[in-house]
Amino acid sequence: MLHWLTLMADSLPSLLWAALTFTVPLTLASFALGLAVGLAAAVIRLFGPAPLAAAIRFYVWIIRGTPLLVQLFLIFYGLPSAGIVLDAFPAALIGFTLNVGAYTSEIIRAVIGSVPKGQWEAAYSIGMSWSQAMRRTILPQAARVAVPPLSNSFISLVKDTSLAAAITVPELFQAAQRIVATTYEPLILYVEAALIYLALSSVLSALQVRLERRLGQYGGYLEAKS
Repeated sequence: MLHWLTLMADSLPSLLWAALTFTVPLTLASFALGLAVGLAAAVIRLFGPAPLAAAIRFYVWIIRGTPLLVQLFLIFYGLPSAGIVLDAFPAALIGFTLNVGAYTSEIIRAVIGSVPKGQWEAAYSIGMSWSQAMRRTILPQAARVAVPPLSNSFISLVKDTSLAAAITVPELFQAAQRIVATTYEPLILYVEAALIYLALSSVLSALQVRLERRLGQYGGYLEAKS
């Protein structure tokens, strides 16, 4: 037991450094870019011309219907066969962004569609254009409803970044794998990595609850529960 505790203490700085320098930046960048992709895809699905909407539906179908790990392998190991060579981190960033974009597009499409038609009519009645109505009336209401599912997607992304280890990104899980390769103690090191992921997810879950309560003060999904 003392040996395990010592090993955990010795490996903790390396694991935390990998989390701070790769896991967290990869998560934040992928989610931010994926959210932008998802918003654009949702708007095109709802309001865009038929050919573009069909292209977006195809993109969402492909991403949602294939494993994330396979997508990462195609980008990092497959694209070099077509003459496109990417470093590990950019490849992971592209893969996670496309994946997040597909899933968040469905969330955003649903919450925009849930805003009553009367809100559009009210915005038009006071002289707003389509873009003004979307920006000032529809999106603020949809955002409150979207917080829980988008927050869940973000928390899941934190854990999904462990898949980047398979394409040599030196994030938290790969840091644990490297230490295992030298110490031959997989059980305790993988448990330690799992605890770090658990801590990150728990902090984000607590922040999500606070955000939901704060937004609930201004109306939205929490009112429906009361």
